[in-house]
Amino acid sequence: MRYDLVIFDNDGVLVDSEPISNRLLAAYLTELGHPTSYEDSIRDYMGSAMHRIHDLVLERTGERLPVEFDDVFHRRVFEAFERELRPVAGAVDVLEKLAADEVPYCVASSGSHERIRVGHRTTGLDRWFEESRIFSSQDVGKGKPAPDLFLHAAERMGVVPGRCVVVEDSPLGVQAAVAAGMDVYGFTRMTPAAKLAGATQLFSDMGELPALLS
Repeated sequence: MRYDLVIFDNDGVLVDSEPISNRLLAAYLTELGHPTSYEDSIRDYMGSAMHRIHDLVLERTGERLPVEFDDVFHRRVFEAFERELRPVAGAVDVLEKLAADEVPYCVASSGSHERIRVGHRTTGLDRWFEESRIFSSQDVGKGKPAPDLFLHAAERMGVVPGRCVVVEDSPLGVQAAVAAGMDVYGFTRMTPAAKLAGATQLFSDMGELPALLS
């Protein structure tokens, strides 16, 4: 194994949540008077912590999103997760192999702890992630593209950054991993390869990942 720790992003890497959450985000922003297409949402917000959505809307329009925005959005997302959410194809196989080989791994997500847990419980991935393996942007002052979350995860897992690899599918996540001094494997299933150009390695199928990590 080339690394001492594998750090997974969550949305779009472990759980197939990006189509669901970006569809609902685009609809909600449009409903609030900020016309946003699904493609706009993927481009501007995929991989972001919630504060980035608030910041970009304020920067672009001079208007603040309502105070209940996060609660309403999360309620809609969680309801949709219960109906629609599935693991990313091949993710379970990767986790099984890492566990069998006793390779340390964790998840570090821009999403809230509640969002991570709802997604994992709904998809059955909770069996692979006890509390000590879950890290959220809520744990640090700055979300991606700042390196803080990945550095926090590495520190808590007891591994130096240079011995970590991050599995990411968003440009913000790739930037954060690079800034943290970590290798990063860019998952191009939903994101054009050109947007993940800073990654150490690119791959399009989760089934390719174990060989890349070896």
